[in-house]
Amino acid sequence: MAMTVIVTRDVPDRTRGFLASIMPEPAPGVYAAGNLSRAVRERAWAVVSSWYAETRRGSVVMLWKDDRMPGGLGIEILGTPPRRLADLDGVLVSVW
Repeated sequence: MAMTVIVTRDVPDRTRGFLASIMPEPAPGVYAAGNLSRAVRERAWAVVSSWYAETRRGSVVMLWKDDRMPGGLGIEILGTPPRRLADLDGVLVSVW
């Protein structure tokens, strides 16, 4: 289990309500869990992704510890701007 953070911007209320039901919301639109299992994280992302596909409103970014990814950080993004992480000589950067 790893720390997971989800940041939302301008999403429907049902998305925020769903995320708040499984993760604390320490700041508006920011959800964090210190020990969310991979299965719960993947299921939550599947739900949020399907709702996003219906409305195409706002954006959602999910981050979690993943030692297989550049910088040890996994990332999923819905909305704009789409980005990905890259490791450039040991420095984690966001690219378009």
